[in-house]
Amino acid sequence: MSVVGPSVLAMVNKLAKELPRFRCDECGHAASKWLGRCPECQAWGSLLERGSHPPRLPQITAGAVSAPARPIGDVDVAVARSRPTGEAEFDRVLGGGLVPGAVVLLAGEPGVGKSTLLLSVAQRYAASGRPALIVTGEESAAQVRLRADRTDAVHPGLYLAAENDLGAVLSHVDEVTPGLLVVDSVQTIGSPLIDGAVGGVTQVRAVTSALIAVAKAHDIAVLLVGHVTKDGAIAGPRTLEHLVDIVLHFEGERHSSLRLLRAVKNRYGPADEVGCFELHDFGIRGLEDPSGLFLSRRDITVPGTCVTVTIEGRRPLVTEVQALVARSSMASPRRAVSGLDAARVAMVLAIVERRGAIRLGDQDVFTATVGGVRLTEPSADLALALAVASAATDIAVPPGLVAIGEVGLAGEIRPVPGVGRRVAAARRLGFDRALVPVGSGPYPDAIEITEVGNLTAALHALQPVPRAPLRPAPIHSV
Repeated sequence: MSVVGPSVLAMVNKLAKELPRFRCDECGHAASKWLGRCPECQAWGSLLERGSHPPRLPQITAGAVSAPARPIGDVDVAVARSRPTGEAEFDRVLGGGLVPGAVVLLAGEPGVGKSTLLLSVAQRYAASGRPALIVTGEESAAQVRLRADRTDAVHPGLYLAAENDLGAVLSHVDEVTPGLLVVDSVQTIGSPLIDGAVGGVTQVRAVTSALIAVAKAHDIAVLLVGHVTKDGAIAGPRTLEHLVDIVLHFEGERHSSLRLLRAVKNRYGPADEVGCFELHDFGIRGLEDPSGLFLSRRDITVPGTCVTVTIEGRRPLVTEVQALVARSSMASPRRAVSGLDAARVAMVLAIVERRGAIRLGDQDVFTATVGGVRLTEPSADLALALAVASAATDIAVPPGLVAIGEVGLAGEIRPVPGVGRRVAAARRLGFDRALVPVGSGPYPDAIEITEVGNLTAALHALQPVPRAPLRPAPIHSV
């Protein structure tokens, strides 16, 4: 005779049905029903059916090793040294070149020039003596050949294959034995042996893992093109960025020819370096000194402009900040920002109004950078404040002046690193006067330095002062 009543059995059965049957493959979140998107980590297609009871983990025993452990001093590092590709700006971002066996993920907006850049890198790599293989899953081989003809990237050591199957890609690698493999893009490669649709979380992760295994086993440098979402993040599982060795972002405005290559992860070099490129009808070329692209005509003095020097990676860039202040006809004045951080611009506007006694509350304020460059470094605060003050008072910043410094909420000018390098870069472009925070020396000769401690002192620079070239240049503290 059963001691459990029918009501208890019904309750147990009901609870069993409500137990989580699905678990997120990304974060482990459990759900009682299938969802297209995980509510915890927001990953798409990651909920997989696991059953009402977790599976028992098999007991793991010791197995064979691929190579015996050795003292770290006996490990040969020659195979892990970077090799230049021939594209100087690309090598700068990587830290000197491509490391054999390294896997690089390159992401960017559609049409920004990722395929053109990697075609140029592959052609230069093939010209150095080792074959390179490009596998395209988005275009036909003929379409890539047309681009190669237009950009003069045809080389007998550069191989091309149009494939979407992972097995076929690995077969091409075995046949060509390249030193460099370019996959454009990883979201278009799949395998019928892997569950999920091509481009899905499971497929992308499995394809990337297979390509990483091939790269490490045969010392092949692999460049993977990755799609991005509308928010600018790399599409696919977040573990994709953890699997690869280097993550690069290729960015630029459609109306500008300037393209910036940024490293956000780099196991073999600096993770904050930036490479500058110019995209044109006949291909793409690196820019060793792109500062001239970020400046307007210097023979015309207009209120609302000020020049600063920002450091991207290890490279100082002379850039121009512009501002326009006009009386607003609306109850809520407009604040438009282009190329600058909107939150930081709002903070600087408040500081200029409160500490500089310049009325902006009923004015429309428009701020922008020249050349499509994006400034996020606090060292541009002083130039932005001077540009806004210049536009509001209709007094132009004296020609030949650069402003470098971070502005605090109390109106103080805070020091920033590398002022000497920044001033030297401005001097090379012909600037002869610089506003810098107090105690930022030493400074190069042949440029007049004015050290300012607060915003009020910096605003006095809007008044042109007579000065004669001196050597060594004087240093003023205000």
